[in-house]
Amino acid sequence: MTAKLLFVLTGASYWTLKDGTRHATGYWAEEFAAPYKAFTEAGHQVTVATPNAVVPTVDMMSLRPDMAGSAETALELENIIRSAEELRRPIQLSDARVEDYDAVYFPGGHGPMEDLWENPDAGRLLIAALASGKPLAVVCHAPAALLSTRIHGVSPFAGYQVTAFTNDEEDAVGLASRARWLLEDELKVLGVEFTRGEMWKPFTVVDRNLYTGQNPASAAALAAQLLKVL
Repeated sequence: MTAKLLFVLTGASYWTLKDGTRHATGYWAEEFAAPYKAFTEAGHQVTVATPNAVVPTVDMMSLRPDMAGSAETALELENIIRSAEELRRPIQLSDARVEDYDAVYFPGGHGPMEDLWENPDAGRLLIAALASGKPLAVVCHAPAALLSTRIHGVSPFAGYQVTAFTNDEEDAVGLASRARWLLEDELKVLGVEFTRGEMWKPFTVVDRNLYTGQNPASAAALAAQLLKVL
């Protein structure tokens, strides 16, 4: 049976650092491309949503062979992104309704640290997806969007087991000291049970209908878990 998946991507092309400088970013290629390929090859439909329906920007760093793992992988990621028509026709995040989809997926990249962390539409959608019982998958920096789910300071995600890009990984890419805030720290303040695996290795956590992945390498593993339940 064909399932319908909603991919919620950042609309940001930069991340504002502590000193006010803009770090060029967007969504991370592997975190979109690996699950997109897995779902579409299985015959499922993908719809992309972004704030204000802006065409999302890929983080160029994520297409570098040294970041992708090899020149071959980088080329494959580029080809998947190029062929994904859905990326060029996103719907408005404010128009997205959980009822219309079988699962919701948020890929990361540093972009969500700029826009989705305080986006009320992202917050509304996440709360609705969690309550729906449908699979909700969030990877790497995309759990920043969970920060937008607070109502009177309290999030329905409090108490859930969650993983995300760690302080150690942020430090390893040289951005921890330059960030306005760190994702791992803020998620702990939100009240989730933060859990983690080894740096850069695939690590996923499933708690009820919430699926989270630690880093780019975890995106394909998350997609495989979702495919089993779709």
